[in-house]
Amino acid sequence: MSASVNRIALKSILYKEVHRFMRIWVQTLVPPAITISLYFVIFGELIGARIGQMGGFDYMSFIVPGLIMMSVITNSYSNVASSFFSAKWQRNVEEMLVAPVPNWVIVAGYVGGGMTRGILVGLIVTLISLLFVDIQIHNIWVIIATVCLTSAVFALGGLINAIFAGSFDDISIIPTFVLTPLTYLGGVFYSISLLPEFWQGVSQLNPIVYMINAFRYGFLGISDVSLTVAFGVIGIFIVSLFTIAMTLITKGIGLRT
Repeated sequence: MSASVNRIALKSILYKEVHRFMRIWVQTLVPPAITISLYFVIFGELIGARIGQMGGFDYMSFIVPGLIMMSVITNSYSNVASSFFSAKWQRNVEEMLVAPVPNWVIVAGYVGGGMTRGILVGLIVTLISLLFVDIQIHNIWVIIATVCLTSAVFALGGLINAIFAGSFDDISIIPTFVLTPLTYLGGVFYSISLLPEFWQGVSQLNPIVYMINAFRYGFLGISDVSLTVAFGVIGIFIVSLFTIAMTLITKGIGLRT
């Protein structure tokens, strides 16, 4: 009976989360598609023609995996951050906490919703990229694994952000001052091998470097970092962030506004 109740609860939270962003798809799915299209036009068509090749591929082909991953990261994070904080602000979280389901179901439900939006936006961006470049696939399983695991990492990050946030303004602080700089410095538009040795070392402290390079390997077969190390870093972040999220919810930290 317990497993059945958990399954129903998980499906209910997932359905609510997916229905939430699909109901306002003009706000959740269309803007990322437009933004990435502008990146393709500006960085790919206009600037890329002057840059030439990077990593043995034309510049447009090189940046496509990074742009797809950037959209996945942003949307996975923002979906959970805004949704969970709204639930906290409206006192819906308290109803879930007193329900006869374990806390991991709540975490999994919200993270699953964030992953769904992130991956869906990633698919949309991939389809748009076909208008600009012929996408090649080196290893489809690396692509699938990387996008799913990375989406989970940032969905968990969005959940933790929402737990600590005291107002709607607080959920924009991390994306603006942490997530965006790390993403732009994560090798989306360049290979870190082009950097001086010191800055290459600094870049390796950025976890997004590993995620984007693993994803790029799935498409082009090239990477600035070891694939094993990349998946190791992603795995460590998933375990760490899940543990933090579970601890916060179990102790009720930040769940009252």
